[in-house]
Amino acid sequence: MATVEKMPMLQEGYETLSADLKRLKAERPTIVDAIEEARAHGDLSENAEYHAAKERQGQVEASISDIEDKLSRAQIIDPKELSGDKVVFGATVTLLDENDKPVKYQIVGQTEANAKTGRISYNSPLGRGLIGRKLDEEVEVTVPAGERYYVVSKIEFI
Repeated sequence: MATVEKMPMLQEGYETLSADLKRLKAERPTIVDAIEEARAHGDLSENAEYHAAKERQGQVEASISDIEDKLSRAQIIDPKELSGDKVVFGATVTLLDENDKPVKYQIVGQTEANAKTGRISYNSPLGRGLIGRKLDEEVEVTVPAGERYYVVSKIEFI
């Protein structure tokens, strides 16, 4: 029997996915109306509006299916309920780079990751390198730009 892989995420990420799902489901009637209107124009083989509406319908249905799958496998984790001396999912980690410049990241789920806002996926090279590390441990990560070295200077659960 196949096991279903849980998808860890923060409550905020779950709510964002739920809102996206609601928005996409609300778009369905509009797409159906666009398809019906395009059908009324006649010959479907050369009807760009019809083909565009059908393509959009396919994209929306695929997105709905994907989001429903993620939500069904969601494992919501509240960082405030976590503690310890190791980097785990949900932890906010302050690192010192090679120049002792501090950088701060929160370890989040794949759908929530946004490096510009300091949120990295637990599946990213840096995320994988950080999981399980303790305070003052060195982390070596291979990224597209080459090797990066960090020292874990602070672990918070906020």
